[in-house]
Amino acid sequence: MQINLKVNMDFPTLLDQFVTAVEGGDAEGFARLFTEDAVYVDGFYGPFEGRAAIAKMISEHFHGTGKDYKWIMRDPVCVGDLGYARYVFRYTSTLPEAEGRQVVFEGISQFRFRDGKIERYSEVFDRGAALSQLGFAPERIAKSLARWSRELREREKP
Repeated sequence: MQINLKVNMDFPTLLDQFVTAVEGGDAEGFARLFTEDAVYVDGFYGPFEGRAAIAKMISEHFHGTGKDYKWIMRDPVCVGDLGYARYVFRYTSTLPEAEGRQVVFEGISQFRFRDGKIERYSEVFDRGAALSQLGFAPERIAKSLARWSRELREREKP
């Protein structure tokens, strides 16, 4: 199913532009895929609000801490203003404590659209598996996972 992102653009085409911009470090091109007030909720770094923050996320957080990005989107499904895709994400860390370590994980992306642009992006993946590949100490991984769990419980209170 296609959504009306703009003339002749479908969801798989948007996904191609999305991953090409991330892989190539095209922070401004990536940000242009989003509405002015968009929110990108990154599984590691949390939410980034607005195009400027989203561009900075790509340049500083992604390409400031990693290289050799490869993001493969599979099985895209889009209905109305909501899209999902299963993905495999890989990169090589440039963090001083994990320099050269390769990380690969799989997850699910969720896209919400407004006026032909991404209004909100979020994702679900196994953070523990990704962090363990960086060689972080078990205590550091446990601390990060505990924080993310607390945040989820607070956000999803009944």
